[in-house]
Amino acid sequence: MARLISKNPARNYEALGEVEISTLEEVQEKVKAAHQAKDGWRKIGLEKRIEYLKQVIESFERDKKQLAELISKEMGKPVKEAMGEMELGIDYFRSYLDKAPSYLKPLLTHEDAKERHEVIREPYGVAAVIVAWNFPFSNFVWQCGENLTAGNTVVFKHSEETPLFGKAIEEVMVKHLPPGVFSEVYGYGDVGEMLINQDVDLICFTGSSKTGIKINTNAAVRFIKTVMELGGSAPGIIFEDANIDAVLESLYQKRFMNCGQMCDALKRLIVHESKLDEIVTKLKEKLKKVKIGDPLEGNTQLGPLVAERQLVLLKEQMADAIEKGASVLLGGKEPENLKGAYYEPTLLTHITQNMRVWTEEVFGPLLPIITFKDEKEAVTLANDTKYGLGAYIFTADTQRFLKLASEIKSGMISQNSLSYVKVFDPFGGYKLSGNGREHAQFGMSEVTQIKVVAREK
Repeated sequence: MARLISKNPARNYEALGEVEISTLEEVQEKVKAAHQAKDGWRKIGLEKRIEYLKQVIESFERDKKQLAELISKEMGKPVKEAMGEMELGIDYFRSYLDKAPSYLKPLLTHEDAKERHEVIREPYGVAAVIVAWNFPFSNFVWQCGENLTAGNTVVFKHSEETPLFGKAIEEVMVKHLPPGVFSEVYGYGDVGEMLINQDVDLICFTGSSKTGIKINTNAAVRFIKTVMELGGSAPGIIFEDANIDAVLESLYQKRFMNCGQMCDALKRLIVHESKLDEIVTKLKEKLKKVKIGDPLEGNTQLGPLVAERQLVLLKEQMADAIEKGASVLLGGKEPENLKGAYYEPTLLTHITQNMRVWTEEVFGPLLPIITFKDEKEAVTLANDTKYGLGAYIFTADTQRFLKLASEIKSGMISQNSLSYVKVFDPFGGYKLSGNGREHAQFGMSEVTQIKVVAREK
């Protein structure tokens, strides 16, 4: 039996444990079991499903400390950030259950003396759900929570970088849910491909745009609905009236949290030419004080990248930028005293639009900085990307912000230090950043289908 070995990127890739890679027969069996369970899971009704899922949440709440430590060991997230992820994911899951009765209730569209018309929402059936490693718990909650609440059964695959955390999720889910309602498969991309090629009714995916395109193409041939949360290269535009001291921490979090491994991280800093010296000086001062180290140490602010392959890719993107004329203001190398997938927080200037750090999604603690002269140029630079997930505008002028928000092609846009990652806001993007949305009534509508019921009175 082939096995998948989990490695610790913070401690020179030492082995943490292993799981068995799922065979085609096992994938087929789990999809079959999900089909056998789907009618029962739908028919027990929302109230009973909520009762089951509350037990799941209580279990995650009890074990959140151990699960946060497992996240830190397996993918390198500092333990404080990992605990924050656990707590936020639990809050999102609870919100899905609290709000589902209002999100899923029938909508009366017409009524008169003779007839009544309603729109009701019904689950699709079996959902194949595949998620990425960068937020191991949140990605699971965001893609599985609403599916299960709405009445879909789920066959789930976590990333090959976080198989032990995936196993921990499975143990909780199968303990509290009826057989077949939730199951999990393990392995690399070929196992994910096996899963989506089965007789499923819905595919939900969090990951790279490249893989998302393949999945969406596959699903389109079979007319299977997809929900895709894909890559991003969010611009951050700093205008001349921005208060840098007030937004400096926000700038840091939006680029360097989770070692820069976020789909909607601020990945391209577009600065008014009058603010360049100030922003560079203050960012350098802040980044020099960042504690890089083992993610299990409480004072660590920046852990390693998830894996050696991610480090190799980041170094390739960095080398391309240097070759094409970029200047390194800070960082640009691996720390000498740490063994693993570590990389120093890095600032680059003299950026040109043919560099990979500009055209590709950069998953790492590297920030390219480019200047602009006026609003038109800022918008042009912001939209110079195949992605369209998030965007950040730093200005005290709300009218200017609203004008640019209407011109920038992104699914989510925030002003200054505000966050759009809220349980009441839809999460998702334009262009190659995906299709569909997660959270609230928007997410619940994605994992259910509409039925019109017209009856006589």
